[in-house]
Amino acid sequence: MAFLEEGTKAPDFTAKNQDGKTIKLSDYRGKKLILYFYPKDNTPGCTNEACSLRDNHQDLIQKGFVVLGVSPDSEKSHTGFISQYGLPFDLLADTDKSILKAYGAWGMKKNYGKEYEGVLRTTYVINEEGVIEKLIKKVDTKDSAGQVLKELGLE
Repeated sequence: MAFLEEGTKAPDFTAKNQDGKTIKLSDYRGKKLILYFYPKDNTPGCTNEACSLRDNHQDLIQKGFVVLGVSPDSEKSHTGFISQYGLPFDLLADTDKSILKAYGAWGMKKNYGKEYEGVLRTTYVINEEGVIEKLIKKVDTKDSAGQVLKELGLE
């Protein structure tokens, strides 16, 4: 599956957040959304990425953004991850990988010469009209929030 192109309409989705609440992309119409895809709760890179977004969350809000994370982990796993790191944003449980696949964030990876299918760490910025404004394929996990702002010329 290929990544989605900047300037195209973001595919709608429906999933449960960490509290079991149904979340849809259309819930964010009229808002700028940072939709980030990550492999697994409580792993070093994913924790760094989430904490960067947490530490810069107020700045992101002031710039008009809402943050939403997506991984194939369960609602229960997300609840623990949020609790352990004080994450102030929702995480979606995409256990069937339908959102990951729709956004091209599921595919072949290589690690130590071994190929396997997995989450391709990716960040999409979706504008108020539901159009993809920015695609970040090489995410800086230690400064993911700063990277988004820099890519958008807002830093």
